[in-house]
Amino acid sequence: MKIICLAFLALVSISSISSTQTDRYQTRTGSISFEASVPTFEPIRAVNKSTTVVLDMKTGNIAALALVKGFRFPIALMQEHFNENYIESDDYPKAVLKGTLSNFDANGFSQNTSTTFILNGTLELHGQKKMISIPVLLSQSGENIQLESNFNLKPADFNIEIPSVVSNKIAQEVQISVKAILNKK
Repeated sequence: MKIICLAFLALVSISSISSTQTDRYQTRTGSISFEASVPTFEPIRAVNKSTTVVLDMKTGNIAALALVKGFRFPIALMQEHFNENYIESDDYPKAVLKGTLSNFDANGFSQNTSTTFILNGTLELHGQKKMISIPVLLSQSGENIQLESNFNLKPADFNIEIPSVVSNKIAQEVQISVKAILNKK
């Protein structure tokens, strides 16, 4: 009888764990790009294609993690300056976003539709945490959810200093673009 009870408890535990896991979508190949270009100067842009993004379909919670050294620039010297002089990636190796999609209802979210939600949460970058509120577009197709977001950030909000020598060559607001295809886990 003890063996039957233990087997039943194990089965219930496994099924509750797997039902929890099926409510989570994630990727490790999300893409974050940014552009800080100003007209008449060399374009300043980079992309990171190894961003981890997790969406909990029960709660609407989202978490994202990008290693700062994962950003790739078309010019190696820009990448070096970005990591050493601006973002100081040895001291601040990652950017972390955590938040909740407002008015998110997984039951109202259906196949082949796109819905924009507002993500309210915190972004930690360069050792600074800032409350943010950004639009997030979710689209479901088959077993995947596509996530997209476009928003602006100010380097000054994260204590990222731009030397006066180059301040006219770098935008005061950086355009951020996030794209990820999340798979059911």
